[in-house]
Amino acid sequence: MVLSEKISERQLEIVEAAGKILSASGVSGLTIKNLAKEMNFSESALYRHFSSKEEIIIGLLEYLAANMDVRYTNAITSIQTPEEKFTTMFQNQFSFFKNNPHFVVAVFSDGLLEESQRINATISKIMGVKMKHLLPIILEGQQKHIFTNAITSEEMVHIVMGTFRLLMYKWRVANFQFDIITNGDNMIQSILTLIKNR
Repeated sequence: MVLSEKISERQLEIVEAAGKILSASGVSGLTIKNLAKEMNFSESALYRHFSSKEEIIIGLLEYLAANMDVRYTNAITSIQTPEEKFTTMFQNQFSFFKNNPHFVVAVFSDGLLEESQRINATISKIMGVKMKHLLPIILEGQQKHIFTNAITSEEMVHIVMGTFRLLMYKWRVANFQFDIITNGDNMIQSILTLIKNR
C-alpha cells in the first residue's frame, strides 16, 4: 500500500485495525479499548499515535484520499482515450475496495457523518480527489465529441459519482456478498452507454 506522507507505518497499522473493527462492529464498536485489544497494545500506547477516536477515523479517511490520488495518477495515462481513462479509474477503485472493504465501511458507516465536522470535511476531501481526476476525463471526452455535450461536465460528474456511490453503498449493505468487480464493470459499461454520443 502507498503510505501517505502524513502517516507512519504504525499509524497505518492502527488505521487498518480500526477499519476492521468498523467492518465488524460499526462506529459504536470502534472504541480505543477495542482497538487496543485488536492491536495487542495498551490504550496509552495508542494515544501516543492518535489523540482520539476522531483522529483515528480522520487518519483512515485521509489515508484513503491520499492513496486514491496516487493510484489514479499512476493508473491513468495520457495515451489512453477518455473511455479507457474512465474505465481504468473505476476499475482501479473497485479493485482497491475489493481488497480493502474496511475503507468502504469507513465512508459508508451509519453515524459516522454525525461524529464531527472534521470527519465530514475529510469525506468531502475524498470526493474532491475523485472529482479532480474524473472532471478532466469527462471534459476531454466532451471536447473530442466522444461524450455527450447535452449536459454540462459538472452535472455529468455528479451523475457518474452518484451512480458509483450507490453501487458501493449497496455492496456495503449486502455485506460485500456480491462480486464488486463484475458488478462494477457492468456499471462502467452502462454509464459509458448513457454518456457517449450516439
